[in-house]
Amino acid sequence: MSNRRDRREFLKQTMNTGLAVLFSQRAISASSEKETWQIGCFTRPWDRHDYRVALDAIAEAGFKYAGLMTCNSKTRLVISIETTAEDAHQIGAEVKQRGLKVPSVYGGGIPVQQSQQAGIDGLRTLIDHCAVVESQTLMMGGIESREYYESYYKAIAECCDYAESKKVGIILKPHGGLNADGPQCRKSIEKVGHRNFTLWYDPGNIYYYSDGALNPVDDAMTVDGLVSGMCIKDYLAPKNVNVTPGSGLVNFPAVFSRLQDGGFTRGPLVIETLAGGDLQETLAQAKQARQFVESLIA
Repeated sequence: MSNRRDRREFLKQTMNTGLAVLFSQRAISASSEKETWQIGCFTRPWDRHDYRVALDAIAEAGFKYAGLMTCNSKTRLVISIETTAEDAHQIGAEVKQRGLKVPSVYGGGIPVQQSQQAGIDGLRTLIDHCAVVESQTLMMGGIESREYYESYYKAIAECCDYAESKKVGIILKPHGGLNADGPQCRKSIEKVGHRNFTLWYDPGNIYYYSDGALNPVDDAMTVDGLVSGMCIKDYLAPKNVNVTPGSGLVNFPAVFSRLQDGGFTRGPLVIETLAGGDLQETLAQAKQARQFVESLIA
């Protein structure tokens, strides 16, 4: 009896997460002119500079989508809890001025260590900022502390409906700590159990946080029904993700194929890291990475 009940619960969870991804993919499709894949680039490769430098380069490299992540600012982020509403409107205007759209914002952590309500309030602030810049999603990096694990995901659960009302999806990515691989991410997403909380897969981080021991091709089979987007990140041993996609150890065709088999059939593909260098070199790498991702979906 117990085994049958466990199996029914597993099937129910699998169906629910699959429906969540289907809902998320439909929402993304509606907001991106029904493109199957949206190829973009995060601001991170230019984070020694003002975010406007990154936006200029992303547009010049031929992208239509710019993910807002790190930059040269007081918080090291384009958008954070400390961002004012006025600043968020200015950032949104700068994005639109360059003909770009925002597939995702990474706004850092939320202060659940202060209190449960502080975490919820901080998350709602980030969701509001995402709505202002018309970002499809808010990216969460997870939490390393077991002490605050429950509070962190309770805050997310409390905010999923609010984010949905603002047309903002909440996404988790593999990011070390207690969400370093597919099974850990699945546990956290199923804990929240809301269709507006899904996964962006990051193959480079699977290698990075396992010190190269876990191949993302193998790990990808553990996230069926969860994935609504992808951080395009490569990896080189012993501990390097500042790698231009296609030049490292990640077997992107195999990972991408496995994710598609698991239900990831449309959504954002956003390059997060490049090998770096001066502005001219980084621009050339961004163009190279865009062409690589285009070949991946051809």
